[in-house]
Amino acid sequence: MTIHWGPPKPSQMMPSSWSTVLCVNKMEADLTGFNIDAPRWDQRTFLGRVKHFLNITDPRTVFVSEQELDWAKVMVEKSRMGVVPPGTQVEQLLYAKKLYDSAFHPDTGEKMNVIGRMSFQLPGGMIITGFMLQFYRTMPAVIFWQWVNQSFNALVNYTNRNAASPVSVRQMTVSYFTATTTAVATAVGMNMLTKKAPPLVGRWVPFAAVAAANCVNIPMMRQQELIQGICVKDRNENEIGHSRRAAAIGITQVVISRITMSAPGMILLPVVMERLEKLHFMQKVKVLHAPLQVMLCGYFLIFMVPVACGLFPQKCELPVSYLEPELRDTIKAKYGELEPYVYFNKGL
Repeated sequence: MTIHWGPPKPSQMMPSSWSTVLCVNKMEADLTGFNIDAPRWDQRTFLGRVKHFLNITDPRTVFVSEQELDWAKVMVEKSRMGVVPPGTQVEQLLYAKKLYDSAFHPDTGEKMNVIGRMSFQLPGGMIITGFMLQFYRTMPAVIFWQWVNQSFNALVNYTNRNAASPVSVRQMTVSYFTATTTAVATAVGMNMLTKKAPPLVGRWVPFAAVAAANCVNIPMMRQQELIQGICVKDRNENEIGHSRRAAAIGITQVVISRITMSAPGMILLPVVMERLEKLHFMQKVKVLHAPLQVMLCGYFLIFMVPVACGLFPQKCELPVSYLEPELRDTIKAKYGELEPYVYFNKGL
């Protein structure tokens, strides 16, 4: 299916592939029974999730105006109530949902800050990662770029947290400084240990530091979920209670996703640059090494952001038997054996 960039004009016709979902007359679509929150792709499959995140992490949405984002939210809310303006096309609603999912938090419906959105991972990540990989030799550069990267990660982690569990300013501050210290200490320590190692080994130090920091930053930023539990719901979206075990699973999946997101670029790109920099013409244009590395990081992230986000379902399913005994007893008392699973939003 092709989605036109920008709200389609009412006179535009819909692609024939939507005819199996909606009845289309010559001028406008019949939106009866249309559910704007229904996934366009099967979220039970890895490919379906990748397509979903490829859509909502589109970096072009970063440049959409505030007015258009507000329009998207209004359209989504009206569609949920079944009161969309006459003549509204499915293309318009799908485009509005794309903008809404990219810019508004799934739990609160509030507009997220631009830098913290997953759609900003490509421009933000390519610049930071590119410079981390390029300037890994000197200690001041290592410290500076690890600090920048962890500042960026902390904002992304906070923005995409499960909003049902509030985080205090003190917790955010402790998380930020702990993750930053971990990343810098790992990078500095490994730089010292690999001074006599082959140059390629030194180029992999930034990835080791990023992976170590992610293992600290994300759990620390979301520690309230581990302490008080994450909100779990039944199949009808009714809140049942809070589970610490569900929180641990969700946070672990997010950590794995974040490390996977950066792994190909930070592991393979150093190998590519190591070979390129030995070429005669590359030695003459050293000033272009950093821009080239930034650009190549972008190519990796174009694919890795949706792939990493799609590794695990956004809406996790957990057997009731795995929950804490007290919560399990509460569910059995209320539902009996009719509720074998609970569901929760793991965050991004």
